[in-house]
Amino acid sequence: MIGAKKTDLRREAGQRTRDGLQTAALELLAQRGQEGVTLREITDRAGANVAAVSYHFGSLKALCDSAIEHALERYLDAQIQALDPLGPTSTLQELAAAFARPMVRALAAGGQDLAVMRTVARVGIDPPQGWERLNGKFDQSRREALRVLTANLPGVDEQELIFRTRCAAGLLNWLALAPIGAELAAMSAEQIERQLVPVVAGAFRGDAAVGR
Repeated sequence: MIGAKKTDLRREAGQRTRDGLQTAALELLAQRGQEGVTLREITDRAGANVAAVSYHFGSLKALCDSAIEHALERYLDAQIQALDPLGPTSTLQELAAAFARPMVRALAAGGQDLAVMRTVARVGIDPPQGWERLNGKFDQSRREALRVLTANLPGVDEQELIFRTRCAAGLLNWLALAPIGAELAAMSAEQIERQLVPVVAGAFRGDAAVGR
């Protein structure tokens, strides 16, 4: 019994170290991207030693890849959860609000939530290895958006709607990294949404009329 308890404590301590390293990597990746992160910075921030990286991940690159995948998965899960309740009768405004909700909440919350979004924004330009593992979630998010777009814009073909969806996602990624993102972060979630949703809805619609 005592031996089993010690084993459990070691396992918990190991998981805390692993989680701490991943969190530290995520925060640094959000600030500077993968090329600007060093092993020493990560271990210093996590309060761990260099050997812990080798033990838990194998290498600095593997640690960074793990942090990036974690960020992407969190983002996609949040977006799918926001889009899922929508249906063919939902408006473009409602779609834009749901599509932007993870970013709005991250900007308002700051901290690790915003670090996740900044990491997603950085790697969206240069997808990492392992991106394919999340293809199912990317496809699900796209299908959720297309269901509403097709109902609202029946005269627009699917490839163009996908392009508009990607443009809307690019706009949100830019906000996470651009100086204007810091301005929005000083606002409440309601204020951010009031300013951002019409812009995202405009990207979906493709013109200035976003009354639907």
